[in-house]
Amino acid sequence: MNILAIESSCDETSAAVVRDGRDVLSNIISSQIDIHKRYGGVVPEIASRKHIEAIDLVIDEALEKAGMNFEKIDAIAVTYGPGLVGALLVGLSEAKALAFALDKPLIAVHHIEGHIAANYIQNREWKPPFICLVVSGGHTNIVKVTNYNKFEILGSTRDDAAGEAFDKVARAIGLPYPGGPNVQRMAEKGNEDAIDFPRAMMDEGYDFSFSGVKSAVLNYINKCNMTGEEYIKEDIAASFQKAVTEVLVKKTIEACRKEGMKKVAVAGGVSANKYLREKLREECERNGFEFNVPDIVLCTDNAAMIGSAAFYEYKNGNTADMSVNAYPSLRLGEK
Repeated sequence: MNILAIESSCDETSAAVVRDGRDVLSNIISSQIDIHKRYGGVVPEIASRKHIEAIDLVIDEALEKAGMNFEKIDAIAVTYGPGLVGALLVGLSEAKALAFALDKPLIAVHHIEGHIAANYIQNREWKPPFICLVVSGGHTNIVKVTNYNKFEILGSTRDDAAGEAFDKVARAIGLPYPGGPNVQRMAEKGNEDAIDFPRAMMDEGYDFSFSGVKSAVLNYINKCNMTGEEYIKEDIAASFQKAVTEVLVKKTIEACRKEGMKKVAVAGGVSANKYLREKLREECERNGFEFNVPDIVLCTDNAAMIGSAAFYEYKNGNTADMSVNAYPSLRLGEK
């Protein structure tokens, strides 16, 4: 089954052709990072306009690279939430128009389900059940994946998501957008034990809170500025990264152990962080858990992951009609 998938939930316009949920025939991504960098973050109205400009081009390129035309496509898939509502509507409108004109099934996919499904592309043998740590700019969740279409959120962030905290700390130490990758690169040159930033909610279930560690970083910088004390940005980046990672890893491993699982996956933009990947892999090996993480290109927003998730939605009989709308705050498991 060949699925043409579209992703436009934030600032990447992407189209992909995915066969049977696992084989990526093409995955084209048009990024807006250079545009939003000057503003220090994503500007929703600009993102929507740039999606309109790029979407037809990325679809054409995805079909060409896959050696396909519309007649060979069996279904159209698209992200319908969560995300920026204007950005979502661009991809959704395009997908609905194509499905209607071509008389093809339309499959609406939850963005986080797509991130989880990236693991099926990375590892053809990977399948539920498993525990998945979903970490991105807008989401931090521990998800129990019991089937391809069945998810239970065990823990969520109560305030800032991990990626959001990375971006805010990056701005505080003078790093450009996107903050996460730049914090990681700076942290590689720093001492992770230089500053003891707080680890919130370490022994309180599976929920997260990262506003405290973010505030601790800001307070540390302000204190140094007021007292005239010099601070080392590299040490701040490394110590902050360690504090966030320790919480993410500890709770994920604990959830896997207590839920009786043997497999751990990670997904979302922050899963591209090398330090997090390494620490989670180490703890999985120490506990005898199987570990899987997608390639970097599949961690950030892309249409291939949407095409993978769509295949399993279709197999489960889940298709959408022309009344489907964009839902910017859609929770995982909602339809």
